[in-house]
Amino acid sequence: MLRPLSRARAPLGPEGAEVLRLITQRRFPVRLTVHANGRRRYGYWLPLDPATGRGGCYVALPTGECDALHAAGRIVLGDPLVDPAKTTYTVRAAAPATGRGEAAGRKGTVGRSKAVGRGEAMDPGTFRHALTA
Repeated sequence: MLRPLSRARAPLGPEGAEVLRLITQRRFPVRLTVHANGRRRYGYWLPLDPATGRGGCYVALPTGECDALHAAGRIVLGDPLVDPAKTTYTVRAAAPATGRGEAAGRKGTVGRSKAVGRGEAMDPGTFRHALTA
C-alpha cells in the first residue's frame, strides 16, 4: 500500500516566520492585489487603536517573502475578485499536511474560531502588532 509522502518544508527566516504568523492569526484579512501592470502587493488594513492612536492605515507585507511562502505551499490564495484595473485574492495559511486526507487537514486549521465563519473577519481591535521591517 502506498502512503502519501510529506513535503519537507525548508525552515523560515525571521521575516518569513513573522509574515506567516500574521497570516495564520487571521485577526485581519490579508489580501494579494495584482495590478493590471503586473505589480503584486500583499497587505492588510490595520484598524485604528483608540488607546494608542496608532493604526488606521494600510500595511504592506514583503512581496518577496509572501511569494516565497506561496511557492512553498505555506499560504494559499482564495477566489479572485476581478476588477478592470486589478485582481484581488484573499490570502490564508495552508492547512497542515497530515497524511490522512483533506478532511483531516481542514479540521486542524490554525487560527479559525467557531464564532467566525468563512469570509468573516475577527474583531479588528484585538490586533496589536505590525510587521516592522
